[in-house]
Amino acid sequence: MDSDLALLLSQASYVLSTELTLALATLGITPRLFCVLRAALAGDRTQSQLAEQCALDKTTMVFTLDELERAGLAERRRSRTDRRARIIAVTPAGARMVENGVAITTRVYEDVLSSLTARERDGFVRALDRLVGEGGRLSTPVRCEPPVRRRTPRGPGGRSAVA
Repeated sequence: MDSDLALLLSQASYVLSTELTLALATLGITPRLFCVLRAALAGDRTQSQLAEQCALDKTTMVFTLDELERAGLAERRRSRTDRRARIIAVTPAGARMVENGVAITTRVYEDVLSSLTARERDGFVRALDRLVGEGGRLSTPVRCEPPVRRRTPRGPGGRSAVA
């Protein structure tokens, strides 16, 4: 393979993330807020479960839930089975936000993938899902010291892609 797989995946992730950020900003939310809201809508999930599902550390999760509560999109409730745990409940306004966010993200994904044939799209998404899905080769990062920091992807010619 002549291509740098890490660079290709990093660049694709960065560009897609910026497009989603711009698109979801029309609703007044970020991809992080959308991820947590959408995951919480699925049912009784604790803060810890949502943090794991959305790849957020504990501090970021607390900050995220504070934002969602201030916006009236979600609320913390005591778990019926574990008094120490908090279940995140999505409000009706939060459910409408998820519905609008799904429509936006679907449009972005369709636009991004539109340069591929239907067969290429299906194969690409299936392969990524297999790699990063539960039990996939890239589903869980290996632990190393010091931890790997995410770097700013570079554009063509080595220029920063974050101008």
